[in-house]
Amino acid sequence: MAEEFTIAPIRRLLKKAGDLRINEDAANALRECVGEYGSKIAEYAVKYAQEDGRKTVLERDIWKAVEEVWMPESKDAE
Repeated sequence: MAEEFTIAPIRRLLKKAGDLRINEDAANALRECVGEYGSKIAEYAVKYAQEDGRKTVLERDIWKAVEEVWMPESKDAE
């Protein structure tokens, strides 16, 4: 899924975080992570829309998916 993103915006993200040179392998690693994370969020968001009987993914589905993917351990604490 990392191929979905060009390397230039990934390099810009790294540059914004700190004005350092960016190794190509580092940029590719971040691109892979962003792709995997985005894919997982999309997967959950689609699931939530389908569970609600909708054919459209809404912003709330994305945010709910982010909570699920970003902080899965918080569900265990409940």
